[in-house]
Amino acid sequence: MEALAVRLSQLDSQAGGAIRVVMFYDTLMRRRVDLPALTRASAGLAECVTGLRLHGTGQAIRFGPDGKQITGPPQPPSTSTPILLDDEEIGTCWLERHDTPRTLDDLLLDRLAIAAAAVVERYGPARTTMADPALVELAISADTDEAARARALRLLGFAPGLRLHVAAVHTALPLDQVGTAICPIRPVKAAPLAGVGAILATTLDPTRFPAGVRAGIGTAPDPARAWHEARTALRFTTHRRPITHHDDLGVVALLAHIPEAAARDNPDVTAVAALAPEDLETLDAYCATGSLRRAADLLHLHHSSVARRLDHLGRTLGLDLTTPTGLMRAHLALTTWRLLTTRGSGEDAGHRRTQLQGLHPEPHETGLSQQAL
Repeated sequence: MEALAVRLSQLDSQAGGAIRVVMFYDTLMRRRVDLPALTRASAGLAECVTGLRLHGTGQAIRFGPDGKQITGPPQPPSTSTPILLDDEEIGTCWLERHDTPRTLDDLLLDRLAIAAAAVVERYGPARTTMADPALVELAISADTDEAARARALRLLGFAPGLRLHVAAVHTALPLDQVGTAICPIRPVKAAPLAGVGAILATTLDPTRFPAGVRAGIGTAPDPARAWHEARTALRFTTHRRPITHHDDLGVVALLAHIPEAAARDNPDVTAVAALAPEDLETLDAYCATGSLRRAADLLHLHHSSVARRLDHLGRTLGLDLTTPTGLMRAHLALTTWRLLTTRGSGEDAGHRRTQLQGLHPEPHETGLSQQAL
């Protein structure tokens, strides 16, 4: 390979040189070289320092024309080009030539970028975030057999037996932006599914979700179960708690499985549904804190004003909100009513969502509607 690189670097014919550059990279790709070997060979061909960096890792790979790896900060590139995979920019490659760029530098970098994308796709982790929705659905659907699921996960870039975190999200931001934010250095895939954003990652940081995103997270060993958990957790999100992990719900998650008719007919839920937006906001703050003074801080009101509101709420709901039992019933009724707004359809659900907006607005009309849950 080194002898071939020497001969190509001495070519005088531009057309012949172009053909041989293409043949050079075809040979490298057939030999299934890794990124360091690819960069080293390119540096020998270019007769100058050659670098490559993937956005996902941020680490630069640089080799000199003598085949030795170069450390330290990269020099200003004389020529550079992006590395694209599935039309998404996953990195960049460049030449650090100290003299005038040569005629075939652009072609060399184009072929290097294509070869680097092929290496990343083959060996992973593939840093492209957006994935084929049909493939993602196959990976997390409860109706998929295990052989098909394993193949789908492998095509997505996840190793067999690797435990995944699955997030169901509502967001106005591009899904790939959310995916790379919560999992910047590990494999992550995202796709819209039936009105909900689905994100699959080997690990994710819930604190890194961008502002304005609502997300439910599931981590069950079975991807289909994890997706079910994530969608359930998403229904429990509020503007005060935009990110919800299914494991943190505990026994409260059982509320999502109550038949809709039974939930709607419950007297406590019916009473909460009839509250005015101002009263709903007060009840939400009090249930979230369990303290009159902390609720007053959240609402930016004097505690005496909140006390009057709670007294009125107690009479309206027929509950003593100062007792643990009364507070628990109010909290469960409020949570159940919220779940009805994410489960129902038609005018009734639309009316309930309108009532709910004063308490926790719908997440940025995105086309990823909560109705799809």
